[in-house]
Amino acid sequence: MSTGALASGIKVRYAVEMDPNAIATFTLNHPGTQLIPKDIRKVNANEFVGLNRDEPTVVFGGPPCQGFSTSNQTNRDAKNTNNWLFKDYLRIVRKVKPDWVVFENVKGLVETEGGYFLAAVLVGLKRAGYTLNHFVLNAADYGVPQRRNRLFIVGSLHGHKITIPSKKEGPSNTVGDAFLDLPDLENGASVDELPYNNSPASAYSITLRGHLKKCSGHIVTANAHHIIDRYRHIPKGGNWENIPKHLMKNYADISRCHTGIYHRLQPDQPSVVIGNFRKNMLIHPWKDRGLSVREAARLQSFPDTFKFLGSIGFQQQQVGNAVPTALAASLFQHINSISL
Repeated sequence: MSTGALASGIKVRYAVEMDPNAIATFTLNHPGTQLIPKDIRKVNANEFVGLNRDEPTVVFGGPPCQGFSTSNQTNRDAKNTNNWLFKDYLRIVRKVKPDWVVFENVKGLVETEGGYFLAAVLVGLKRAGYTLNHFVLNAADYGVPQRRNRLFIVGSLHGHKITIPSKKEGPSNTVGDAFLDLPDLENGASVDELPYNNSPASAYSITLRGHLKKCSGHIVTANAHHIIDRYRHIPKGGNWENIPKHLMKNYADISRCHTGIYHRLQPDQPSVVIGNFRKNMLIHPWKDRGLSVREAARLQSFPDTFKFLGSIGFQQQQVGNAVPTALAASLFQHINSISL
């Protein structure tokens, strides 16, 4: 969201993050932002010193969403302590009193506990004086080559009426638009920085690579031979159901696999949701391997200048957890237009 905010002209003054790998990545890519390396529950609003109140301010963020995800059926309820971190978001908002608030989360927040958590956030922001609207946006409608639904709650302290951002005109960007100029990699690729494979193949790739001659993130998980054997049986758009049953004997109950497992992407369509690499195991559209960190970042609309730090697993986690940059930028640009 910070990268999207910057792209829309918003100066990101402060950030709160406690994961050491995400801290390293954020600090590298946002040198102008003061990062507070704490659990949000331990952050005091007085730490946000030096805000220029002559300029419009916005507090934006997304409390941890695993507990609200529809793919999480183990602790998707009020007993999950992480599901209550929205209270600290509200606490910061009440203290800072920004002109705007932007609250992001997974679509599952709408249904969890019969909508209790969504209602609690809305009531909390209304009591703090905000005029609100909330909506679910599909990233593919805003230039992102990925079908990814996210809930946004947007609030104005000054009574501005908030509408849904207009969708991007024209056809959706696709996996092919994102991948065709990237290096040709194999399973287990480990050279982080490489030159591009060819000239930009689409307007989308031109936007993300700019004037770069090479970029980072060309690392791929080294899958075992039996996993690669499974990949070979899956056509574009297919999934685990295309794999011969004798190759899936390690699954206790194969019928419980969801459709996103072993899904091979289609080059002429937006991607399915980029999530946990190890659980989803998305497959490259024309290679028998998983996605590189850069390929997944392209599907999340990160510019190629953005570098990820940490082990490959932590880099994959950071990409999968992110709000698509272009989606965030579209929303912030829309808010800017309302403010004017």
